[in-house]
Amino acid sequence: PPPEPDMSAPPPVPPPPVLSAPPAPLFVPLVPPPTAPKPPPAPLPRPNEPTPELDRAATALLSDLRRLAPQFTLSETDIRQLVPGVAAWLERAAHPDAIRRILTTDLPQPLRHPAKLLKHRLTALLPPPLPGAHELTAPARPRIAVTPFQTCDGCDRVFRSPTPGHCRDCREHRAHRSEATRTAA
Repeated sequence: PPPEPDMSAPPPVPPPPVLSAPPAPLFVPLVPPPTAPKPPPAPLPRPNEPTPELDRAATALLSDLRRLAPQFTLSETDIRQLVPGVAAWLERAAHPDAIRRILTTDLPQPLRHPAKLLKHRLTALLPPPLPGAHELTAPARPRIAVTPFQTCDGCDRVFRSPTPGHCRDCREHRAHRSEATRTAA
């Protein structure tokens, strides 16, 4: 009799092939990461010659901003940090009303960090110092040397020369005549 096939164990199944693709990320950012680091922010301007009067005026201006724009209710720490910037503006003869207008107009909505916005505006919009009196005078024009007119001693022809004497034609004629007398002698 032929042997009976063994039906008790199924034939071995080969394992499924392993895929080497990594799993898909759960979150894909829409904006790629920056390629270069951001430069550090510019430092807050400082006055060249700080005085207590400048500090008092700057402190009063910053404290009063909340009357114009309630978003600018600043802490004492924020005010102390921003005082040198406002003092630099005041030192450059910026009128307090102009400073208030620049700091409080065209505000982003909503304003999340008022002290950072003020620091940015105080730094980025700093006016140049006023020129001094010596810088406002017109530069001296270079003096143009004018050679005066002379009258020729030989023929009364007018020519330009710093010294009186003979015109070019008379000088050439005299030089030619003196050469002729030298060669004849």
